[in-house]
Amino acid sequence: MSHAPLPGTVFLVGAGPGDPDLLTLRAARLLMKAKVVVHDGLVDPAVLAMAPRGARFVSVAKQRARHTMRQEDINALLVAEALAGHDVVRLKGGDPFIFGRGGEEAEACHAAGVPVQVVPGVSAALGAAASAQIPLTHRENASIVSFVAGQCKGLADQNWAGLAGVGRTLVIYMGVATAAAIAEKLMADGLAPTMPVAVIENASRPQMRVVRGALAGLADLVERERIKSPALIVIGEVTARGDIMELQAVVEAAR
Repeated sequence: MSHAPLPGTVFLVGAGPGDPDLLTLRAARLLMKAKVVVHDGLVDPAVLAMAPRGARFVSVAKQRARHTMRQEDINALLVAEALAGHDVVRLKGGDPFIFGRGGEEAEACHAAGVPVQVVPGVSAALGAAASAQIPLTHRENASIVSFVAGQCKGLADQNWAGLAGVGRTLVIYMGVATAAAIAEKLMADGLAPTMPVAVIENASRPQMRVVRGALAGLADLVERERIKSPALIVIGEVTARGDIMELQAVVEAAR
């Protein structure tokens, strides 16, 4: 008499902002013994290379308006692999529960009786800001930080009042393609056109770029510098702290 295998565990693992050195120890340990890896497209190849030879990789890369696999199908894949008795490492850029749909995947697994463990990662916002040496909070400039997604439908109808301004920092994920609409929306809500902004491209990777400007020129900045995803937009006075930028320039010049 045959018995169905015990379900495997789905590990929702944050892969961090890009640099493999920013993986948590637990994430690295799970990856190094993984047999099935379901990963996002933005996970760095060097991170994937940590998996053992013979591991099976499934890419479920998503790009704006182009999905290789619908979220419902990703959920079903995770459940099917686990019910077949396989432990699954589900690698997500940044942290699984910050704009990563990790909550949806956890709910789908729980509903199917599949055990889930969540391994937090360095979020894209925190990793990008640290790599660019932009303090998201600062005693003199900001005591409030907000994270928003910039590619949501109905962007103009969302209430962002109070998310950005004096004493506040706003970090926008997936906002490159909608930079013009974001700037217009924030200025219409009363944010000063001169509010400093920074755009961080390929955070924590060797090809990282940081470009700075003012809110009114955000769309032109993105177009002129040919910014491509992955990139985050940071809006707030912390992006223009000259003391940090000047000290960094002095250190770089002394090398």
